[in-house]
Amino acid sequence: MDSTEITKQLLDLDLKPGDIPDEDLAKSFTLLLQIIEGLHRENEKLKDEIKYLKQRLKDEDSNNDNTDKKQSRKDHSSENDRKKRASPKKKRKSKTDRIKINRTERCEVDKSILPEDAIFKGYKDEIVQEIVIKTDNVLYKKEYYYSESENKTYIAELPDGVQGGYGPGIKSLVPIMKHVCNMSEPKISEFFDNFGIQISQPTISRTLTKSHDVEIFHEEKEQIFKSGLNSSCTHGIDATGSIVNGRNHHVQIVCNPYYTAYFTCEHKDRLSIIDILLCGSPRRYFFNKEAICLLETFRVSRKWISRIMEEAFDRILDEEQIQVMLGNFFPESGKGKNLRLRIMEAGAIAYYHYQPEIPVIKNLLSDNAPEYKRITENQGLCWIHDGRSYKTLHPIVPLNQEELDRFLDIYWDYYQSLLDYKKDPSPLKAEKLSSEFDEIFSTKTDYTALNDRIQKTKDKKAGMLLVLKYPEIELHNNASELGARAQSRKRDVSLHTMSDDGTKSQDTYLTITQTAKKLGVNIYDYIYDRISKKFELSSLASLIPKPVPCHNIS
Repeated sequence: MDSTEITKQLLDLDLKPGDIPDEDLAKSFTLLLQIIEGLHRENEKLKDEIKYLKQRLKDEDSNNDNTDKKQSRKDHSSENDRKKRASPKKKRKSKTDRIKINRTERCEVDKSILPEDAIFKGYKDEIVQEIVIKTDNVLYKKEYYYSESENKTYIAELPDGVQGGYGPGIKSLVPIMKHVCNMSEPKISEFFDNFGIQISQPTISRTLTKSHDVEIFHEEKEQIFKSGLNSSCTHGIDATGSIVNGRNHHVQIVCNPYYTAYFTCEHKDRLSIIDILLCGSPRRYFFNKEAICLLETFRVSRKWISRIMEEAFDRILDEEQIQVMLGNFFPESGKGKNLRLRIMEAGAIAYYHYQPEIPVIKNLLSDNAPEYKRITENQGLCWIHDGRSYKTLHPIVPLNQEELDRFLDIYWDYYQSLLDYKKDPSPLKAEKLSSEFDEIFSTKTDYTALNDRIQKTKDKKAGMLLVLKYPEIELHNNASELGARAQSRKRDVSLHTMSDDGTKSQDTYLTITQTAKKLGVNIYDYIYDRISKKFELSSLASLIPKPVPCHNIS
């Protein structure tokens, strides 16, 4: 019997424990309904697991489980609930306002068909868009001279941007096709071939990963990230999967309204996040008072904290020094793995906060993934992620369905109240909304699974309500998720990168293209400007606004 049939039969029975006068009998009926609900949830989990395992057996490539997970994933989007309360959409601007006019032509009426009393009244404008693709292949005749006295040949230089047999137009179009249009390298080669340009796939690959032009963009990515970190006290972060030469990796996306930066990491842990935030500076470990407090938070015993204080208190250690210290603590290979990691994390976080060279993020907006915790002073949490958790509840008992729908209405109404608060914040409103949160997320229903979900949201109050203290922080992490989507689309087209150079190049070009989009810069013009060595356009890093102080309401 499927869930729909069970729900229908329960509706026909019209069981409402609240209407039963006998209190003990009412409790029994309530318990019975919760048992039915619990058995249904357990049954659905088993069905999903069986479906997943069957798909694994069918898959010829047992190492590629990304497809399996994607096929078994259910839609838990909360967009429809949220959009009911969204403000009206802004009126879209006219498309013609954004079209550049290259030339004007007059269309004349055949005068032979006009009556004698026809009077000329002017022109009716109609914009027609067109594009012309043509080759501009050049035979350069380079002068060269030979000096017998110096035994040396002098040869004329090619124009800037012309190198390796290709001009800046082609070398600019290749990364646009790859990283903006999401075309594979074989398709890029096929496109050029249709217009008489002979360029092989290996040449396209070298253009994207090993050319001198790519080094220019690597440097610009570093500048973008540093300027971006300095532009605001609040940043978002999210991660998505990546494959490098057949091995699973993770791409971290750090962003705010002015930039989006991509970093592919082998591991998904705090140390990898700290390495990213240090902007390429070597990781260090500082065992000051903050590090000691972090060790206590990580539940490291007093015995080990005392040993660390004896060995390294108030010292900054480099990678070699901390490995020597940990080797002394744990001489047996494989012993104390988790403890080693916690000690390194505490020291690395304390150093990140202490070092003066790189701007330290104050507020980090993320999902509730453990690798993001404790790194910054405050961690804001995403209401959309939290809302999705309620959508994973699929009650079959009609009363539980009503309870869930009723609570979600309250949930998203409160979300709208937070959006209204951002427009006009004040300490009094913040206090009122904080009290409302406590009241809403102390709700108790007859639906046990819903009660558990409500309690989990309540336990995250500090992160969910960081907006009351810093109104500029977003209530959701959609910006980072959109950045992750750009990486996911590339994975769908190319599956994986084959080398470290290719991975670094992909991170760089994604950073350049997504940041240019946010800043309203034409990405083809920008790439062409750099590859042609004109450097007439301002760097993207310089277009990122200067830092604005955090607006602390408390």
